[in-house]
Amino acid sequence: MNAPQLSIIVPVYNEEAGLPALFSRLYPALDMLAQKRQLQYEIIFINDGSRDRSAAMLGQQFEARPDTTRVVLFQNNFGQHMAIMAGFEYARGEYIITLDADLQNPPEEIDALVQELVAGHDYVGTIRTNRKDTLFRKSASRLMNHLREKITHITMTDQGCMLRGYRRRIIDLVGKCNESNTFIPALAYTFATNPTEITVQHEERFAGESKYSVYQLIRLNFDLVTGFSVVPLQIFSILGMLLALAAGSLFATLLIRRFIIGAEVEGVFTLFALTFFLIGVMLFGLGLLGEYIGRIYQQIRQRPRYVVQAVLEKP
Repeated sequence: MNAPQLSIIVPVYNEEAGLPALFSRLYPALDMLAQKRQLQYEIIFINDGSRDRSAAMLGQQFEARPDTTRVVLFQNNFGQHMAIMAGFEYARGEYIITLDADLQNPPEEIDALVQELVAGHDYVGTIRTNRKDTLFRKSASRLMNHLREKITHITMTDQGCMLRGYRRRIIDLVGKCNESNTFIPALAYTFATNPTEITVQHEERFAGESKYSVYQLIRLNFDLVTGFSVVPLQIFSILGMLLALAAGSLFATLLIRRFIIGAEVEGVFTLFALTFFLIGVMLFGLGLLGEYIGRIYQQIRQRPRYVVQAVLEKP
């Protein structure tokens, strides 16, 4: 096969109910784009250890469109970002687009990203308009985006949208990073020299539920913050000094009151509250330190980030 100019990477995990709708919209959109821009494309589906019929359906789609379809089958579930990393490894195009399989980001928006890549931008971020998520999720997302930007200094407006475009140079640099845990949009952004952002539409999830639980979202944010900044550790160092200073001042105050006023028990509960507060701060600080140590531990084991069971592609 001639190498395509455009590669679309689609991670798939338990998307049996939504795959037919994805196929019915993605291929026509790309066929129209290919005719309009006179380029060839490929779609790389990465089955991330799905437990439903997703793998079988991807195999059927490969048989139906072998010239434009490739399927990478993971042995187990390794997570969305590892699936995208595998897609980067198998992608052959100069322009690479990542797309979720749940149709919340319309495939018809791919043309707008390709336009920016062809214009010379090496990284195209997206900002979702009219988001269909719950109010809690949208509010939490805005808060975390703002917090992450302050800590990591990575200025991406909408860090949760995986519909993004990259040029080959960025993908090659990302491939040289052997990090066990990473946040791909942020990692790629650090290598970009001419990034841009565009607005894209956002739709209701076609079928099923989000694969990200509250715990997984928290884990993702920890990966982003600890993977790109040591500011949290510095904050706790400063906080530790301030608390030590406050504790010393409180001790001096109580000692002076002891000699001037005499023994008193009214402040016992205040001391208990301060003690529990300090214990909480110390435990949180230890947990944060453990996050960094855990990342080091996972990295030095040098285990494979993912295991590919099979690849369906035209010889």
